[in-house]
Amino acid sequence: MWVKALDMVLEKMKASGFDFSQVLALSGAGQAWLCLQQQHGSVYWKAGASLALRDLSPDRSLYQQLQMCFSISDCPVWMDSSSTAQCHQLEAAVGGARVLSQLTGSRAYERFTGNQIAKVYQENPEAYSQTERISLVSSFAASLFLGSYSPIDYSDGSGMNLLQIQDKVWSQACLLACAPNLEEKLGPPVLPCSVLGNISSYYVQRYGFSPECPLVTFTGDNPASLAGMRLDEGDIAVSLGTSDTLFLWLQEPTPALEGHIFCNPVDPRHYMALLCFKNGSLMREKIRDESASGSWREFSKALQSTEMGNGGNLGFYFDVMEITPEMSGRHRFNAENQEVAAFPGDVEIRALIEGQFMAKRIHAESLGYQVMPKTKILATGGASHNADILQVLADVFGASVYITDTASSACVGSAYRAFHGLAGGVDMPFSEVVKSAPKARLAATPNPGAAQVYQALLPRYAKLEQRILSQKQSL
Repeated sequence: MWVKALDMVLEKMKASGFDFSQVLALSGAGQAWLCLQQQHGSVYWKAGASLALRDLSPDRSLYQQLQMCFSISDCPVWMDSSSTAQCHQLEAAVGGARVLSQLTGSRAYERFTGNQIAKVYQENPEAYSQTERISLVSSFAASLFLGSYSPIDYSDGSGMNLLQIQDKVWSQACLLACAPNLEEKLGPPVLPCSVLGNISSYYVQRYGFSPECPLVTFTGDNPASLAGMRLDEGDIAVSLGTSDTLFLWLQEPTPALEGHIFCNPVDPRHYMALLCFKNGSLMREKIRDESASGSWREFSKALQSTEMGNGGNLGFYFDVMEITPEMSGRHRFNAENQEVAAFPGDVEIRALIEGQFMAKRIHAESLGYQVMPKTKILATGGASHNADILQVLADVFGASVYITDTASSACVGSAYRAFHGLAGGVDMPFSEVVKSAPKARLAATPNPGAAQVYQALLPRYAKLEQRILSQKQSL
């Protein structure tokens, strides 16, 4: 399906008159809209597939020539949650979930590729033995353009539970726990923004690409999004959508049992972290309907009419089981830390928004994030259009909030990374490469006194969160 999709895209571009000879460099990502957000997906090349990939005929489509090149026809992807047993096996093999997190940046997750590979090996050993190469979705796409197997870049590789994020090498303990001969099937990982070589002659002859067009390592959709949003050291991107997602640029990470640490996709000296919160815009919409008569205008008025800190009233709102932290239900506390059944409507609204952003800051800091004097917060997603929500975000984090019109940030980030590779890769600062890109617009700056208010509230919020979790565990 993916091979056929690439054929269709390129044929449509050719039919529209697109001049492929003007493409100066090419990169990409295992990107959301094309690949169902498959940063964590794997492709299994059958023995002998490298020859078919090398000897592509420009007179025939990729689909016609590569149909028989895969030992597994249905690729495991990020939505696969069937590898729980393999996750337990991997954690046990290395000494527990925390050890695995320190080693690979994350505890074992079902959607992570190492655990998916382990399941393939255990349940379909014949297909595994017939596999000569295992690609991620990103390196698979790059291989199609390169005409040979593309290596996995550090950033996407660190979403596999297999890569030692500090040393940038495959963990031998993790490889052995998943499947035999796995290092040989994966190939060595490489620096992000590495030039892999020039595009395959197939694309030169069939579509008119320049034979000198370099191919830059592809990566995952989340790392590509960090590049697309042009984050710099100390910056944070907050996507306020159905789920809320945080991308963090970290210098010294502290991997934990929650969240994920990846190698940075544009600077191998640094790292990126990702935190996902399920109760995002849908939760905000529920409270809007319940406490503001379904009106965003009334919702904003409530934020404007209540003070920073909400008189000490704090709230936790998880109508679906949350990822970070792992809890559910609604919990409200007054200034004396007593749990109460309800808040007035305007207090409820501020408690929701302050609570969502305090949780994000607390869990970001648990991964090593620190607000710096130059820190910028880049807000995207539906709720980023609400100036009053962004004001609370600025106040809680103590940093200015910017918004951008950039859509499809993973696609844009792939283009930036191609340009980065063309300009010299890691020897050239990424900020220099994107300095002429459109600037984000300032949307909110912290109010005077915000730092003092939230420095007092954040420890309280964290303790109450632990109190709720402890109560849940005791039950």
